[in-house]
Amino acid sequence: MKISPSILSANFANLQRDIELVEKNGADYIHVDVMDGHFVPNITFGPNVIQAIRPTTKLPLDTHLMIENPEDYIDAFAEAGADIIGVHVEATAHIHRAIQLIKNKNVRAEVVINPGTPVEAIYHVLPMVDQVLVMTVNPGFGGQSFIEESLNKIQQLAKLKDEKGYHYDIEVDGGIVPETAQRCKEAGANVFVAGSYIFGAEQPKKQIQLLKEAIE
Repeated sequence: MKISPSILSANFANLQRDIELVEKNGADYIHVDVMDGHFVPNITFGPNVIQAIRPTTKLPLDTHLMIENPEDYIDAFAEAGADIIGVHVEATAHIHRAIQLIKNKNVRAEVVINPGTPVEAIYHVLPMVDQVLVMTVNPGFGGQSFIEESLNKIQQLAKLKDEKGYHYDIEVDGGIVPETAQRCKEAGANVFVAGSYIFGAEQPKKQIQLLKEAIE
C-alpha cells in the first residue's frame, strides 16, 4: 500500500519544502498532476518542473499527464526525471503507442480512466501497463468529492488482474481521505493519491499517518 501526495495542493512557492516534508513523514511517491488547459480546464506543470524537483527527492515521481496527445510529450517528461508516466485513454487515439513509448523510455507505464469511461476501454492495454489509475473525481481540480461508482471499476480491475495474472498496481485519485481510502483498498486499490487532505492540513504528517492506518 502506497501513499502518493499530490503537489497540485502544495505551496507552489515552497515546493521543495513541501516535498521534503511528505517524504520525511512516510510518503511513497510524489504525484505530479500535469494539465494543459485543453484536456482539463486547468494549467499546471511542464517537464521543466519535473526537472526542477527531481533533485529534491529520492521518491518516485508519479507523473499524471492530463494533456491532449500525450505521446508527443512522453520523451520530454521521461528525460526530465519522471519514474511513472500516466496517460488518459480519452486523450489520445493511440493509447497502445503511447504506452509503448513510455515503456521504451524504461519508465513505468500507467493508463488512466475518467469517471465516465468504462474499464472495457482499456482491456487491450492492461497486459502492458505497470499501473492503472482510476479517477475517483473528474480531473482538473483538487478538493472534489469522491465518486462512489468508482468502487465498481476498482473491483473489476482487481478481478481482471487476478484472473489474467496481470501485474499492475491500482491507483485511485480524487476525494481520498481515510474513509474512502479504506473502501478503495477493500475494492482492490493499492496506491492512493491525496492532495488537499494532506497539504491543506495544519499537520500534513498526521494526515499521512491517518491515511496509512486506514489502508494497512
